[in-house]
Amino acid sequence: MPARLPAIALTFALSTSTAYAQSCGGSFSSFVGGLKQEAVERGHDSATVDRFFASARQDNAVLKADRAQGVFQMPFVDFSRRLISQGRIDKGKSMGQKYDAIFDRIENEYGISRGVLLAFWAFETDYGSFQGDFNTANALITLAHDCRRPELFRPQIFAALELYEKGAFDPARTTGAWAGEIGMVQMLPADILENGMDGDGDGKVSLKTSAADALMSGGKMLSSLGWRKGEPWLQEITLPAEFDWSKTGLNHATSSNDWHAMGVRARSGNLTSGLQAAIILPQGRKGPAFIAYPNFNVYFEWNQSFTYVLTAAYFATRLEGGQVYNAGNPDTGLSGAQMKDLQNKLAARGYDVGKVDGILGARTREAVQDIQTKLGLPADAWPTPALLGKL
Repeated sequence: MPARLPAIALTFALSTSTAYAQSCGGSFSSFVGGLKQEAVERGHDSATVDRFFASARQDNAVLKADRAQGVFQMPFVDFSRRLISQGRIDKGKSMGQKYDAIFDRIENEYGISRGVLLAFWAFETDYGSFQGDFNTANALITLAHDCRRPELFRPQIFAALELYEKGAFDPARTTGAWAGEIGMVQMLPADILENGMDGDGDGKVSLKTSAADALMSGGKMLSSLGWRKGEPWLQEITLPAEFDWSKTGLNHATSSNDWHAMGVRARSGNLTSGLQAAIILPQGRKGPAFIAYPNFNVYFEWNQSFTYVLTAAYFATRLEGGQVYNAGNPDTGLSGAQMKDLQNKLAARGYDVGKVDGILGARTREAVQDIQTKLGLPADAWPTPALLGKL
């Protein structure tokens, strides 16, 4: 899910009183009452507000889905092989041809290569075939009431209310993903308000039924998030055997020209000259290796899971004819329980690893790389049972 706070939602949050902005938990009916009061104070018609919230219900299935994201504990090779099939590649190429004119328009207007949006379309809804059956309004209200990430979801409720006032949202019937995203490329209500596009020219923005609308809206959103027109995002590379592994990681970007001087080579073609770039080793120095250009960072505005982002970016290259990555022979990684143990041990040594969740995220990777350096180990940011044993 796009776990972030869109610009329009941030505006909502900043304009909300501290009491409202921090409100979560407690009686669900009282919570909904508070939302209604706030909506009226924002200037919404009270009768419209009553109609919007009339069917509001807490959805425990949403909370269950929010807590059950263990798939992101999978290492990149396993995760990517699970999501990418020949069938998805073939269908992606077919959909690219079917909507060729739309993809050409997106590339001309926003400079976003078709593989990028095709990959999101595939992963989010399998090219629109399953867009989620959770009631969107109830999902957003449930997640805002839950105290885990209210700052993300509370503003989305008021964005959905605004869509309702425009006739573009039905609180009783609009459905989507468990986290409140709607349509073929799964956009949150605030993103729809900000970036919704009428791609097919029928005068409406229909992200659930119009591929043209969904793709154009997704393209505009990526552009608004900082996508750099016409630039690459990811490329597979080879590295010298004696490479300085401590220089790898998203927090160690440098010029692609400098990487070339250090012996980094594209596995196919050439590195793009003159761009800042980082070396990614998702499973350490013995596994796949990629160079990530500035556009790769935009992916994290769509989804904050490193494994998902890398898989989506890599899949985009495959949809445009790229080769299958060299999986190598990575050292055995850690189980979810072992990863939590590692995170606790690193936290005890003063490292900020974020939430102890068993997921190898950015902060855990940086901490692993630092402790590897201190222990005299190859600093490739890939935690192994041997490293855990040394701690």
